[in-house]
Amino acid sequence: MRETQDPVVNRVLAKFIRRSDEGMQRFGVSMADADKPVLEWIEDAQEELMDAILYLEKLKERFNG
Repeated sequence: MRETQDPVVNRVLAKFIRRSDEGMQRFGVSMADADKPVLEWIEDAQEELMDAILYLEKLKERFNG
């Protein structure tokens, strides 16, 4: 993997690569080759973003005590 001068970016890139590898193992197809109806892609994105909001809310609770 090519690295940048920013260690934060490097960590994120490594996570993307791990996630891609896991997806290939789980689904047997790359994102480039995945073929789903558009509405399924939208639904998947909505679900991922809803999860992200929940994680952020939980972290706010921890931060604010």
